Amino acid sequence: MEAKEIAHILTAVLLMFAVSVFSFVFKGNFSRMLEVLVFSCIVVIIPVLFKKGSAYLLDSNVEHSLWGVYFYGYKPGKHFKEEKPFGILIPLALTVVTLGFFKTMTFLTYETRALKHRVAKRFGYYSYSEMTDWHNALIGSAGVISLFLIVIVSYILGFEYLSKLAAYYALFSILPISKLDGTQIFFGSRIIWTVLAFFSFLFSVYAFAL
Repeated sequence: MEAKEIAHILTAVLLMFAVSVFSFVFKGNFSRMLEVLVFSCIVVIIPVLFKKGSAYLLDSNVEHSLWGVYFYGYKPGKHFKEEKPFGILIPLALTVVTLGFFKTMTFLTYETRALKHRVAKRFGYYSYSEMTDWHNALIGSAGVISLFLIVIVSYILGFEYLSKLAAYYALFSILPISKLDGTQIFFGSRIIWTVLAFFSFLFSVYAFAL
């Protein structure tokens, strides 16, 4: 990973921590800050590693960055003068406005690039030199599935708050908005997106019920 990507991922960890710990701090409970920081690292970094691992298996590379928005409409002139860091602004703003009740976790996006000599014979009798939307969806799906695994394993081990954070993050990861993971999965495979969205909804209902 390049230094820029590492910086974006670490920023996402800090954003996850800020969003997650705000309600505790607001109530004067400072004892769980270290716990929430560790959980934030797990929930953000593990999906990144899963996506990078799946990209490697597809002879490609995936690079993460903070969610930025340039266009805000369909017409060519509907855009900001420069890209706005929505991945920072929206989570922090909604956290403060709702006093930590609404945990918005729209931090990172990813971009997939094929390696120079990509030959993927595992996909049949054809060799692909470029990444398709389908392959991109598979990579994004790996991140969401890793969050499902965190939800299940952490609940079994008794780390309920870690399980809740992973469930929340999975729900926001599947939203088909702008350049977020959910959009890339949706346009790569509607079937995969529907299945992941269904389970994300179930896990989020469970998280709210805890």
